Amino acid sequence: MRKISLAFICCILFFTFCSQPERAPEEVRVRLEIDPDNLSPVSYNNGAALQIINLLFQSLLSADLGTDEIKPFLAAEMPGIVQQDSITLFTYTIREEATWSNGSPVTARDVTFTLKVLKAPLLNNESMKPQVEFIKDIRVDEQNDRQFTLVCAGFAPEMELLTGDYFILPAYLYDPENLLLHLRVADLSTDLSELENDEKLKAFAVKFNSPTFGREPKLLQGSAGYTLENWTNGQYLTLVRKKDWWGNTTSNTQHLTAIPERISFQVIPDITTSLLALKNRQLDVLENIPAAEFNQLKQDKSFLQDYALHAPDAYEFIYAGLNTRLPKFSDKRTRQAIAYLLDADNLIKVSQQGYATPTVGPIPPSVDQFYNTSLTPYRFSANKATALLKKAGWQQEQNGWYKTINGRKEQLTIEANYRAGNTSYENAAIVLQQNAAKLNIPVTVQSMENSLLSEKLKQHDFDLYFRSLSGNPFVFNFKPLFHSAYAVSGGLNYTGFGTPESDQILDQINSTVSSEAEKAKLLKRLQEILYEEAAFISLYYQKDRLAVHRRFGNLKVSGLKPNYDVSAFTLKEGK
Repeated sequence: MRKISLAFICCILFFTFCSQPERAPEEVRVRLEIDPDNLSPVSYNNGAALQIINLLFQSLLSADLGTDEIKPFLAAEMPGIVQQDSITLFTYTIREEATWSNGSPVTARDVTFTLKVLKAPLLNNESMKPQVEFIKDIRVDEQNDRQFTLVCAGFAPEMELLTGDYFILPAYLYDPENLLLHLRVADLSTDLSELENDEKLKAFAVKFNSPTFGREPKLLQGSAGYTLENWTNGQYLTLVRKKDWWGNTTSNTQHLTAIPERISFQVIPDITTSLLALKNRQLDVLENIPAAEFNQLKQDKSFLQDYALHAPDAYEFIYAGLNTRLPKFSDKRTRQAIAYLLDADNLIKVSQQGYATPTVGPIPPSVDQFYNTSLTPYRFSANKATALLKKAGWQQEQNGWYKTINGRKEQLTIEANYRAGNTSYENAAIVLQQNAAKLNIPVTVQSMENSLLSEKLKQHDFDLYFRSLSGNPFVFNFKPLFHSAYAVSGGLNYTGFGTPESDQILDQINSTVSSEAEKAKLLKRLQEILYEEAAFISLYYQKDRLAVHRRFGNLKVSGLKPNYDVSAFTLKEGK
């Protein structure tokens, strides 16, 4: 049976790879764990999509993975900053060389258009809108259409990055009918209710919110060095390098790269299949390698002749989310009891083999100034879980725990959902199931395809789920995840977490923080609230584990996702 299964997997790999164009000399083949839902620079919703979008579009500022520093990308230099009472002015100049795919220059008009898209009502911009809400207006230089000033409320140190950390959209391509031309950015920083009846905005929203805007190669044309060549659902996406891309000819910008001729992203959800493709030399890059397999590869001399292994500290963490809208989970003591059954220490030992660090919240423990060291990560304790369940009103009977809720006697049961094919989530679900069984709490473990899981989360149709989030050490914008305003159907606050104090803290972090010390105080308090409410339970930060074929150099291995810069890969001589 095992030989048949392996043969079947080999056949899948064979037909998947053979259905693609012949490999170009400098082609890089990268595994994607999931097929992106869309590649919209505004409404993408996973890391796989973000990695590809970064090769198609650019922001004013971004991180150079070679140095883990923020550098100007579309901007010619870092912005000039002037504080004036309650506002701060950030002045940018766009690189003179920067052009769109049709050869036209990138100008302040495109930045203005982008801000309108990010801030306007009716559009699918829920995840990006909080990031730019402090930007109140844009002033375009009348003498230079590449220069502009952003008018921002208050001042916070991370505003320098936030004013430039969003993908700039081509106005000529996305709005050829000028449907948003009549709107002003300043108008989108006040009451938006009247604009919901704006006919031109409604017409633009119909087009922009359609699936076409996130999948059509003719629309996925940014200022970066690649264009989307092919997207075969569930199999692969290929990007090709633009001819004479402006960034490759710009001096003193080593972080602007588009070197490989073609980049092919292979959609292989199953890690076993991915490892087989790697060992068969059908992949050049594989990340998120399970710890046990990673250690085995470290001992494989034949494999190491062709591949280099890397394990950078990542800014990605695994967490569990509980649906606080369900009556059985409405009491935080019940949620805390479940947190004591998740057992992050055991997960790190068993599934990560030490390639991880337990955490008390969504702040990386490595970021000393913001991490709350006064808290202790939840660790397995049957006694604490039992005591908390009793305090929450649950009564232990012979076949489980029961509580009268809304006049009905209900049993405490948990369905744990996670994306199929991810061993980290699967291990977490199984550990919870085993620990809960010790207290006679039934846990059903349910894996599912990513799009189905995403839909269930958006509709709040779940008990508990396991997922991961990627961040960075520069900005901590948690408003879409934790603010009660985003707990509506379709919003990103899936758990329903939110207190008046946490909402106020999230608003302050995004708008009025004036110093690192104040920001640290707010973030540490937010971690305390998250820890106590136990709706969003952070488990551990991972080390990434990746393999890259030795024929490539200039990898820029980093702790920042995707942990390498494929656009910078160079082909070594003789390889």
